[in-house]
Amino acid sequence: MSVITALRGASALSLFRIQKLAQKAAALGLPQAEIASEYWYFVSSPAPLDAAQTEKLQALLSAVRVDTPAAGQSLFLITPRIGTISPWSSKATDIAHNCGLDGVERIERGMAVYVSGSLHGNERAQWASLLHDRMTESVLPDFQSAEQLFAAHEDQSFDTVDVLGGGRAALEAADKNMGLALSSDEIDYLVENYRALNRNPSDVELMMFAQANSEHCRHKIFNADFILNGEKQPKSLFRMIRDTHEASPQGTVVAYKDNSSVIEGAEIERFYPNADQGQAYGFHKENTHIIMKVETHNHPTAIAPFAGAATGAGGEIRDEGATGRGSRPKAGLTGFTTSNLQIPGFRQPWEQDYGKPEHIASPLDIMTDGPLGGAAFNNEFGRPNLLGYFRTFEAEKNGTVHGYHKPIMIAGGLGNIQAEQTHKHEIPEGA
Repeated sequence: MSVITALRGASALSLFRIQKLAQKAAALGLPQAEIASEYWYFVSSPAPLDAAQTEKLQALLSAVRVDTPAAGQSLFLITPRIGTISPWSSKATDIAHNCGLDGVERIERGMAVYVSGSLHGNERAQWASLLHDRMTESVLPDFQSAEQLFAAHEDQSFDTVDVLGGGRAALEAADKNMGLALSSDEIDYLVENYRALNRNPSDVELMMFAQANSEHCRHKIFNADFILNGEKQPKSLFRMIRDTHEASPQGTVVAYKDNSSVIEGAEIERFYPNADQGQAYGFHKENTHIIMKVETHNHPTAIAPFAGAATGAGGEIRDEGATGRGSRPKAGLTGFTTSNLQIPGFRQPWEQDYGKPEHIASPLDIMTDGPLGGAAFNNEFGRPNLLGYFRTFEAEKNGTVHGYHKPIMIAGGLGNIQAEQTHKHEIPEGA
């Protein structure tokens, strides 16, 4: 059984973030309280760490051995969601191994938040909601509970949906219970094909089908029939966009068939080591093209603004790097369109509170945390986030208010690629 060592780190939340938390708490009617925070690190190892290992870890993490928290405070220990391994943990554990700490199995980081005074049940629940991202984090009541981060979980068996016995109704129920968001024709397709296979689908298969055929992956709506005033148009929205390239393809190297576009660049000098000269660095003239990519990450940003925007930027970086046979992402952009912000103490005459769906963040929260998330992933990758935009929009028409409670989050960027690397090789069947 692994041994868990807890180390106390530096202050976590800035004064600005604490002030924002206090404002949100006051808006919920919570009693005024003082807020303090600090990082805590939890280290899993097969045996207790010796003095030298502990000293090295403390130097790496800027942390010290556990001290007793002050009395008279309510503790909220915010950790990565139980049952997951955070990206921070993967990086920190690799760094520890590279520093000779092979006895470390895993390091996780949590944030201890102390709220002054004694909180009642409902008040504690409200504070917990303010302090953590329910999609990616857990709230633990004490430090001992952090052992749950390293608990070994048994593999779960999958379930099946009785399509053979229950038909379409069984799949409709599974669609609702699992949140698959299947369209009517997709349900018909699945019922027909699993009956032809003479077996029932598993919940894993249905989830994979739903994700692979989602709007996020396939742009079904964007590429669907375009009907205007009751008449089917000859081209879909996506087809109309592609027409612009077909009308003026000059300078295009790759379009609509890889992870990002490629346009003609120039011959440039690049500085890198030469393998046949003992890895000596030197300049090399190369024909180098420009890659560009923009995508959206709207719904994740609506649910969890920081993490949603961060993974939007990360996915765009991945796509750039995976263009052709490998490219070099260079600079990023993030953009946001939301409904009116309704900033406390700065509400504008045209802004009205129409409410919002409970499961998404407010426009102000999105614009407070989303840009930070997008910039954070760019920075951690080592790519500057140089460009972006931000706007709000709401308008009333025929008694209905239209806006961007579900935001537009745009992640984009540009980079370069060697001319000989712009196209992937064909992989023969059976390779």
